[in-house]
Amino acid sequence: KATVPYALYRMHGFISVFDARKTGFSEDDLKLLWESLVNAFENDRAAARGEMNPRKLVIFKHYSHLGNELSGRLFERVTVKKNSDLPRGKEDYTITVNKDNLPSDDKKKPLIEVKEWPEENIF
Repeated sequence: KATVPYALYRMHGFISVFDARKTGFSEDDLKLLWESLVNAFENDRAAARGEMNPRKLVIFKHYSHLGNELSGRLFERVTVKKNSDLPRGKEDYTITVNKDNLPSDDKKKPLIEVKEWPEENIF
């Protein structure tokens, strides 16, 4: 059986304001979701998966329920650079988030909040 010594997976997710209103999804539910993503594999170890650990969670929060930027443009702001030909750990990658020139209103107030875990408290 072949194994991959180390891999970095990337995923994107969305929360619809309209669906949240319909279902009663709250800010407390959102905090629970962030906590669940960060701790997803802590109590679910499996030999087939080895050890999986979240390395970074980037949250883009729009101030308009219609959104202040296209999601694809926001996801493009998150870049992953491989620093080794044969990665063996998280140190072999650099993950950066470009926070420059985010959409802002006419008073230069940002219209999108960006948070990064583990650097910032998201709970």
